[in-house]
Amino acid sequence: MPIHTLEQTQTVRAKLADCWDFFSDPRNLARITPPELGFEVTSTLPGRMHPGMMIQYRVRPLFGVPLTWLTEITHVDEPRCFVDEQRVGPYRIWHHEHRFSEAGDGMVTMEDKVTYVLPFGWLGEMVRPLLVEPQLRRIFEFRERAVRELFPEE
Repeated sequence: MPIHTLEQTQTVRAKLADCWDFFSDPRNLARITPPELGFEVTSTLPGRMHPGMMIQYRVRPLFGVPLTWLTEITHVDEPRCFVDEQRVGPYRIWHHEHRFSEAGDGMVTMEDKVTYVLPFGWLGEMVRPLLVEPQLRRIFEFRERAVRELFPEE
C-alpha cells in the first residue's frame, strides 16, 4: 500500500484573516476547482468551520462519472491551519492539511500537503502516473492560477 504526498506552497498578497475566511469556507471550493470536475457542495453548511464538520460534495473526477465525496474537518487552528479527511470518496485515504502563515509585507504563505492512498492495490498504482497524478497536478495548477486572480499582486 504505497502512500503518496503532494505538497504545494503559494504566497499571496492578503491579510491572514482574509485568507482564512476564504479558504476555510467550503462554499468557495468551486471557485478554485477546475470547472470540468463538476464540483458542487451538496450538504448544508454551518456558518463556521469546526472539528467534526462533515461536508458532502458531488464531483466528476474521471470520464464525467459523478461521485459522492464526504470529508470531515478533523482539526482547526484558526487562522493558521485546518485538516480535512475523506470519509467517503475515490481514495482509500485522503488527508489534506491547509496551513497559513504571515510572510511579511502584507503577504501570506499558504501550504497544502495532501497524503493519499489509492484504492484497488496494484491496479490503482498502475493508473496513478497515467490518470491520478496528472489530474491532481492540473487541479492544483488551476487552483494556483485562480488564487492569483482572487488575491492579485496589484
